[in-house]
Amino acid sequence: MSWIAPAASLLAILLLLYVATIDIATRLIRNEICLALALLGIAGQLASPMQVAESLIAATILLLLLLAAYRRGMIGGGDVKLLVALAIGLPLMGVVQLLTVTALAGGVLALVHLMLRSLPHPRLAPAGSSFVRRVYAIERWRHLRHAPLPYGVAIACGGIWTIFSRGL
Repeated sequence: MSWIAPAASLLAILLLLYVATIDIATRLIRNEICLALALLGIAGQLASPMQVAESLIAATILLLLLLAAYRRGMIGGGDVKLLVALAIGLPLMGVVQLLTVTALAGGVLALVHLMLRSLPHPRLAPAGSSFVRRVYAIERWRHLRHAPLPYGVAIACGGIWTIFSRGL
């Protein structure tokens, strides 16, 4: 049974990389991914029922706080789901670390998007363009239309950092 926690952590990291990619592409975070992350978090803690209870309490408190921010338009619904799903698999100090690293990564993400303002307007990326060129063209177009940041990327960074710091 000692292999369950590392396997759950590895799968969670892979899902977070997927979430970051999809959030950049579509600005959507799927419910199924959040559910899978929550279940992986619980599976990784099965050896300690008290830790599962602590995580569920911390995740519930976080949900209530994030719902208040969501109702005020300060955070997206997918971001709420993703943060709470990750919190389910973490002890209280892990949730604090997740939120701290996510906030720092979000600051870096915001700086990158601010730097996009000074870059030239790209032409459409023709078929066969590199992935980076296509992402740049799309992000610059979204930025010009004041689209929201793909904050799932920052949350994924916070989640991956927290998982690695707890030991894969």
